[in-house]
This record gives sequence, C-alpha cells and structure tokens, in this order.
Amino acid sequence: MPVNLVASVAADLHPIAGVRIGVAEAGVRKANRKDLTVFLLDEGASVAGVFTQNRFCAAPVQISREHLSSGQPIRAMVINTGNANAGTGADGLARARSTCIALARQLSVAPEQILPFSTGVIMEPLPNDRIEAGLPAAIADAQPGHWARAAEGIMTTDTLPKAFSAQAQIGGATVSITGISKGAGMIRPNMATMLGFLATDACVSPAVVQQLARELADGSFNRVTIDGDTSTNDSFVVVATNKAAHAPITTLDSAEGQALKAAMLAVSQKLAQAIVRDGEGATKFITVRVEGGKTGDECRKVAYAIAHSPLVKTAFFASDPNLGRILAAVGYAGIDDLDQTAIDLYLDDVHVAVQGGRNPAYREEDGQRVMKQAEITVRVLLGRGDAADTVWTCDFSHEYVTINADYRS
Repeated sequence: MPVNLVASVAADLHPIAGVRIGVAEAGVRKANRKDLTVFLLDEGASVAGVFTQNRFCAAPVQISREHLSSGQPIRAMVINTGNANAGTGADGLARARSTCIALARQLSVAPEQILPFSTGVIMEPLPNDRIEAGLPAAIADAQPGHWARAAEGIMTTDTLPKAFSAQAQIGGATVSITGISKGAGMIRPNMATMLGFLATDACVSPAVVQQLARELADGSFNRVTIDGDTSTNDSFVVVATNKAAHAPITTLDSAEGQALKAAMLAVSQKLAQAIVRDGEGATKFITVRVEGGKTGDECRKVAYAIAHSPLVKTAFFASDPNLGRILAAVGYAGIDDLDQTAIDLYLDDVHVAVQGGRNPAYREEDGQRVMKQAEITVRVLLGRGDAADTVWTCDFSHEYVTINADYRS
C-alpha cells in the first residue's frame, strides 16, 4: 500500500485553459485498461522538457528532444503505457515517428509539433498500429477536465494515480497549475522511470518556460530515489498556455516569476513525493536532510548515499535502528576531507550521534519508536558550512523484489 497517499479526485483538479486531455484503451500490452493519452494544446502555448540522462535513452525521448529543438510550436503530446519503446534501435524510432505522423494528420499539424512519450516494458517492439488505431477515440474523449483520467492512463506499476493542483495570484490574475506523474520503481535522480506533465495558464515567455522546467525538475523529481536506477524514458514537461489575464513573465527574478515558480514547485514536489510514497513495495516515506555542508553538491552526495543504500533501506523496513549503516553511508559519500568528529545524526527528534559517536543520552527504544513510523526524517549535520539539501526516498521490502521479479509476466 502507498504511504499516506490517496487517489486523485477529479473535482480537486483545476482545468487549464488551452489544454484538453483524452484517454483511450488501445490494448498496447493488456486489454481493458486505459493506456493511451493525448494532450491537445491550443495555439500559443509554450512547452519545455527535461529528460533522462541515461545514455541508452528511449526512442520517444530522442524524438521529443528533436521536436522541441526544431522551433516548431508544440500542439499535442501522445503517451502510451505498457511498452517503453526503449532498446528498439532504428525500428523504435520509426514506430515513434509513425505515431507522431498519425496524430499530426488527425490534428492537421506538422509531425514536429507532436511530442511522443512511452513507458512500460523495455526491448519490445512498440505496437504503434494499435496506438494509431486508438488515436481517434482518445481525441474524441478530449476534455479540459480529464486530468484525473490522464493520471490513471499513464500508470504502469503504480498503485494509485498521481495528480495535484494549485492556484496563485500573479499580476492581479488567478493562475491555475495542474500536473500528473507516474512512477513507482526504477527511480533515482537525473530523472527517474517517471513521466511528469505540469501545465499552467500563466503567461510565460518560452525562454522562462525552459528555465522553469530545469529548476522545477531540480527541486522535485531530481530529489527522489527509490532504488537507484536511472531509467531510459524519464520525461518532465512544462506547458504554459498563456491564457491568464496578466502581463507576460519574462524573468524568474521578478516578483511574479518567483510567485509562479513557488506555486509550480509545490505541485512538482507533491508529484515527485507521490512517486516515492507509491514506491514498489514501500511501507515508509523517508526524508533525508543534510545540513552544514560546504556546498549543496556535497550535501546531495551524502543524502543520496544514505537514500540509495540497500542496507539502510532494509533496516528501515525492519524498523531496526541499525544506525551505524547511516553513518557508514555518510562516510563513503565521497567527501575526501570529511571530519567524522563533526557529524551529528538525528532520527526525527531523537539525537542519535554526537560528534561522530553515539549520543550518551540515546536509547535504543527511542530509535525503534521513530523507525516504526510511516514517515521518518533522517537529519545529518556535517559541521562544514551553511549549505543544505533534501532527498526523499522509501524503504526496501520483500514486495519490491516480488514486483520486479514478476514485472514482465
């Protein structure tokens, strides 16, 4: 069961002017499941994306990058689940292009104005004939209020759909922000085996939308890890439809730019954290906060060393305060001049280690009390400076192995 995560409610999600969403059953991998989603964008929308850093990236990632760099305005996105179209070589590229061409014909736009996305099993041919046959039904289903349907339609091993909304006052206008994400395993920074789509009706220049995509990803999806695996299909797309009644935002340094970024980051973080809360087999949601570093980069190194450690994660699953595992991870994180005598460690309010050694006041039962909670904060003080950073992760359970052992069956 996901950790303190509930299913999205359609009534809680704000439609975004200039975005219509349609969902269909195309039988990509299994019958009778929503597996094909289209986003239809009005003219004038600004679109930017951030993608996986895995060098073995999937065909749709390659084509989406290509289409975004073409300079053509993006008018639609097509997403399929069940098949990742990764590890498929030239044939995979051809099949993804064929899907873009088919949707472009339906919408009377250029193929370069379509962004394709896929998620699912790797190294199997994309059944683009089924996807293309399902496009008319997806287009016919398109409505502004179909965000919850889309959140369900992009799921793979997720147990719950993930969608969140917010509103903000920008330049005297009420601006809406809504996003969806999917992901539950093969998750680590530099994106994850996740898809994220975030839209706003705010008026934002194209250059600022690209900056927003990078900074929002860095503050959310690039701060989560489930199992340390960087996937082939990771994609996060930001859309600004420019429909709101306020002056265009041309810099994030302005008061309006900062207000919009803060509201969009809050939604992005909820979407990213929902992926961790729904991690395959997860029973605990863990915040790893590292403070007192010389730089944010070294704080992240330490946070990820803790968050990636199978020994740490299995200890959390067992509610076992085997906290030497955390200190060991701090030690091998890659800070060559780390002074272990300056390190303090906390589990929530429990002060575990002082100056690199066990706190004389620490009691095992206090550690166990925290470790049994569904939500836990690990806080490490490095004693080296003023920098800090945060990563979100989950535990490793028996169920994680079961899910991934049986994934293709």
